[in-house]
Amino acid sequence: MRKPQIDYAAVFHALPGMVALLTPDLVYADANEDFLRLAGRSREQLMGRYIFDVFPEHPDEPAAAGMRETRASMLRVVATGERDTMALLRYDIEDRERPGRWLEHYWSPVNAPVLGPDGDVVLIVHRVEEVTELIHARGGPGNDRSARVLEAELYTRARELQELNERLRRTQARDREVALALQAAMLPAPTPVGHHRAAVRYRPAVGALNVCGDWYDLVDLPGDRIAVAVGDVVGHGLGAAGVMGQLRSALSAAARVADGPARALEALGLYARHVDGAESTTVVKVYIDWATHTITYSSAGHPPPALLHHDGTMTFLDRATDPPLGARPEHVPRPEASTAFTEGATLVLYTDGLVERRYEDIDAGLDRLAGSLVRHGQAAPEALADALLADLLPATGNTDDTALVIIRL
Repeated sequence: MRKPQIDYAAVFHALPGMVALLTPDLVYADANEDFLRLAGRSREQLMGRYIFDVFPEHPDEPAAAGMRETRASMLRVVATGERDTMALLRYDIEDRERPGRWLEHYWSPVNAPVLGPDGDVVLIVHRVEEVTELIHARGGPGNDRSARVLEAELYTRARELQELNERLRRTQARDREVALALQAAMLPAPTPVGHHRAAVRYRPAVGALNVCGDWYDLVDLPGDRIAVAVGDVVGHGLGAAGVMGQLRSALSAAARVADGPARALEALGLYARHVDGAESTTVVKVYIDWATHTITYSSAGHPPPALLHHDGTMTFLDRATDPPLGARPEHVPRPEASTAFTEGATLVLYTDGLVERRYEDIDAGLDRLAGSLVRHGQAAPEALADALLADLLPATGNTDDTALVIIRL
């Protein structure tokens, strides 16, 4: 089917309502038919002329401020590249047929930018709603002029609120895109951890502002060992993502020189005291040693890792849990615990988005995780990661981020 050819100039001129195009110097470049008709000016009287030469302000109206406010709005659009919604204003127009006679008008304008390839404003779309009839009493009882003014003001304020909400939505969407890009850069797919199989997943929360500070990290250590961490920064958006990046990098470095997970978390805790927004971060650190078949772990207020044994039984590693980062006023050594594993076992680390639900005890979420892990535990790590997310996350999306690391031991 042939794609229809659209005459956009014809569409512009047929648009309902008053719409004009002006250059950044506030010179008319075009106007649609409704603008010409309702403004009482011909195309020849507008094109190529400065807006306030065509529509000067009423010289005998002491309250006149329409020209100043309109100019300020248009110049804001040129300077910022953002749409600007004006409050209701009175802007009288001189009668074209009777010079010296001014016609009272009330307008509700919106000015929006048209951007060129370089991002600069090349045109201003000036859309005006004529609300004079709303203001003028139509005669008869009950038609109060001040009530009409109030009605029009309320209408304009409602539209301004709608514009502000739309601007906030766009800002939130940009923040979310930047935060997700930042997290993607900081949380790449892991490099192979020796000859061991691992899978990682990160699922952002639904909603524009709900990008959080969840992270994971896998580090090769000398010998047949690796260090694994999962953490969760309190808060949302770019700030939380930035703190996450700092803490993840610091803990990754500490893991390479500390003699165990507790010492690594102690170093991270000292560093976190100097990072705004790091307080109350939760994190669990695990060292896996295949030479001794030992898991050593330490947790700073984080949900416990799950260990699925080769025989199908499951254990939560919860014997070395301490408060989150920054929860104590003074430095205190953190606890550490170890447990043995057999080849073929599976270790699962995760953030609270996988198991916590509002208005529900955390034990219910841990029970769901245990049941799902036992059901799907024989699957390969990649398939197991997908199965756990499908079982445990709401189909409509979660309100908290989720990080997940699965390692076949």
